[in-house]
Amino acid sequence: MRLLLVEDDDHVAAALSAVLGRHGFQVVHARNGEEALRAVLPAAHPGRPPFGVILLDLGLPDQDGYQVCGKLRKITSTPVIMVTARSDVRSRIHGLNLGADDYVVKPYDTGELLARIHAVSRRGGPGDDAPAPAGQALRLGPMTIELSTRRVSVDGTEVQLTRKEFDLLALLAQRPGVVFRREQIISEVWRTSWEGTGRTLEVHVASLRAKLRMPALVETVRGVGYRLVAPAD
Repeated sequence: MRLLLVEDDDHVAAALSAVLGRHGFQVVHARNGEEALRAVLPAAHPGRPPFGVILLDLGLPDQDGYQVCGKLRKITSTPVIMVTARSDVRSRIHGLNLGADDYVVKPYDTGELLARIHAVSRRGGPGDDAPAPAGQALRLGPMTIELSTRRVSVDGTEVQLTRKEFDLLALLAQRPGVVFRREQIISEVWRTSWEGTGRTLEVHVASLRAKLRMPALVETVRGVGYRLVAPAD
């Protein structure tokens, strides 16, 4: 996998590139936001596959990393992992709202970073956020989710869901087994921040379980978030 590392400290970049290289990544190093933006353009590396993940440090010399993330999201759908020393919840939420896929706080464990890179690369990649084609449906055991018509049925019987219930279900169902953080779910479904919305998320999860009559469908991952457990046929 090709990985774009956006890091202004050459010593940090060299050490991290060596670790990533040993794990099979082809690392391209950008030292500032402008280099990062140029690197993701197709003309920058003709004939080469697109990046699988962008590892973005927020402390860049030419522009704020949050600004770079917003600009990247306008020109590529490649998953972005923010790396920063800012550990407060508000900063993490702000990054997610700008389109980041994950957030790693320094100092971090290399094993955790590698796990997060593999996780976001499985969740999505270039082109994954394109609109669903007309008629596309997800089939999970007895449940069918029609993305274009926003209809859900279980054993052929349609289940009436509210708009947010459907959005929540569709988000989880497109990546079964993947754990979604609470902050990420709220950012993508409610388009708002975590504060004051946590209880709303819990209520919607409980409602989905009840309406679909599948208590084990949405699993709570304690201290992290939720994942969808695909039901058996």
